[in-house]
Amino acid sequence: MSAPERPDREAAEAAVRTLLRWAGDDPAREGLRDTPARVARAFEDWFSGYAVDPEEYLARTFEEVAGYDELIVLRDIQFESHCEHHLAPIIGHAHVGYLPDDKVVGISKLARVVEGYARRLQVQEKMTAQIANCIQHVLKPRGVGVVIEATHQCMTTRGVHKRGVSMVTSTLLGSFREDARTRDEFLRLTRSGV
Repeated sequence: MSAPERPDREAAEAAVRTLLRWAGDDPAREGLRDTPARVARAFEDWFSGYAVDPEEYLARTFEEVAGYDELIVLRDIQFESHCEHHLAPIIGHAHVGYLPDDKVVGISKLARVVEGYARRLQVQEKMTAQIANCIQHVLKPRGVGVVIEATHQCMTTRGVHKRGVSMVTSTLLGSFREDARTRDEFLRLTRSGV
């Protein structure tokens, strides 16, 4: 199934004007006159993940690591995403770890993978699995672990209005799933203050 044709900027801005009228305001008034263009630019930024292939970030690896074969964990990768059900922000942080087999990747690339998937319309469960599967597919490590903790504005600013809650999801692959010691070490290292 191919993706639907992408509307041009003019159509996107017209849609914003329609929503402003639907909300009960006048898109022609001074304070809203430039809002459709601003919203279109914001969408380009918020959803820039559709323009990248996160797997490409992991293409350049390093094999000269003096035989290093222990856990690698990058903690507290901040991200902003948007709920695909309400377009409301999801704000949180990800912990990403892997157990290398014979190659490692620059740590900024792990953050870029998180960002590539976060900057799409998402549900947290899917994003967690996408990040883990991407790292497993490209690096082929002995194991991968991803833990994400985030607050969902679709729950805090509408609906049940429950503030102060966060959702935690995890995907554990390979030795992270099969070996309790590896899993426990990863989960311990993802906690702050270790």
